[in-house]
Amino acid sequence: MNELTIELRQDSDTPLYEQIYTFIKNDIRSGRLATRDKLPSTRALAKCLEVSRNTVELAYDQLISEGYIESVPYHGHYVCQIDGVYQLTRKSAPRKYTGAESGRRYLYDFTPNGTDAASFPYTIWRKLTKEALADETAELYRLGPPQGELQLRESICQYLYQARGVRARASNMVIGAGNDYLLMVIATLLREYESETPRVAMETPTYTRAYRMFRALGCDIRLVGMDVCGTRLDSLNDSGAEIAYIMPSRQYPLGTVMPISRRVELLKWAAAAPGRYLIEDDYDSEFRYRGKPIPALQGADTSDKVIYLGTFSKSISPSIRVSYMVLPDSLLDTYRSGIGRAASTVPKIDQRVLTAFLSQGYYERHLNKTRALYKSRHDHLISAVKKTFGDRVVISGDGAGTHILIHLGRRIREEEAILLAAKEGVKVYGLSEYRVEPAVEETEAVILMGYVNISAERMSDAVDRLKKAWGDKLEL
Repeated sequence: MNELTIELRQDSDTPLYEQIYTFIKNDIRSGRLATRDKLPSTRALAKCLEVSRNTVELAYDQLISEGYIESVPYHGHYVCQIDGVYQLTRKSAPRKYTGAESGRRYLYDFTPNGTDAASFPYTIWRKLTKEALADETAELYRLGPPQGELQLRESICQYLYQARGVRARASNMVIGAGNDYLLMVIATLLREYESETPRVAMETPTYTRAYRMFRALGCDIRLVGMDVCGTRLDSLNDSGAEIAYIMPSRQYPLGTVMPISRRVELLKWAAAAPGRYLIEDDYDSEFRYRGKPIPALQGADTSDKVIYLGTFSKSISPSIRVSYMVLPDSLLDTYRSGIGRAASTVPKIDQRVLTAFLSQGYYERHLNKTRALYKSRHDHLISAVKKTFGDRVVISGDGAGTHILIHLGRRIREEEAILLAAKEGVKVYGLSEYRVEPAVEETEAVILMGYVNISAERMSDAVDRLKKAWGDKLEL
């Protein structure tokens, strides 16, 4: 791996991501970085330069789009072959990169992603798979409907109405291999329906994979502000966007629950002009530990303006690459005449197994069991943090989802908190990773701590290690 030393100018009018992009591009053009040289990971470079990971990702995305580097799945980023395009000079000796991955092994990883692998219903899934494979008809091995198997769409519609208040018909539902694929479908659909460059409003911080997907597909991203209720309507109106990507039931990563008054305002905004739509991402809405589940925004939509997104990745397993969206009637013809002609991206056998899992009641039982497990870990983590740190930290985003936020205040920088925790064998994550501005000055250190991958029995020791890491820094 080539090791980079980049000097960033914080006082420059040039955004930080552009400075990183320009430095690497010039190194490639001059030959200091040669074809197939490996670049540092985005996380490693961000830590070395003391910038958010999104800043580095923006720089890498630009380099990829211009053909300077390529991303190789599971391996990293490499310099592309550009000989003959530029006059290159002799390659200089590799330089030292002080922020390279050290191969550190963590005792505890508070990742906000993933699920508890041990709770996966292996026995039931194996049984349903055998039953599906026992069907020896040739139909099982043919391509299915582009929107997904009818029985699966009907089962999901029934579940969504009962659990989330979503008013969906099988004819309006599209099954796809993960949310990333469905976001690509939405972006393509909007380009066909709206314009070549649809204007999409996104909150910040936000779900950065959605941001990168829309950006890569040519959407004009308009960042909008947030308050304690979620998306600010004044900022949304000022943005000039036609589309708003929102997470009203539980905003990721902040955990904000949008009140009914703000939901009504958003629906009125969408209905006020033709061509406006709301993309409702109902991320991890299944996990709520206090009170009743928050109904989906789509169920209150009377103007046919909400595109609803959901997934089984959080409730069953990330490897179950099955997500779904409900399209408004006004977009169906555009979908079916364009990208809707593509073949289904989810194997028919997987759809049949999931249909049986839903229709025979296994999913509801699995969800109840998993929700109880996650609530126990959620409660243990909050109890341990309060007992250990008292009023020196503030907890937010609790009561639902699969992570909480720990506000450490201004007595410690986010990067320092992450590094000190790592020295104690604990991996935590900073809120700045989810900001999409090129450069934002953080007013306080905020740490995300997921709890689904750490048992309640081990939670106390993990938090005790954080006390060793942060204790002196957090003294009042």
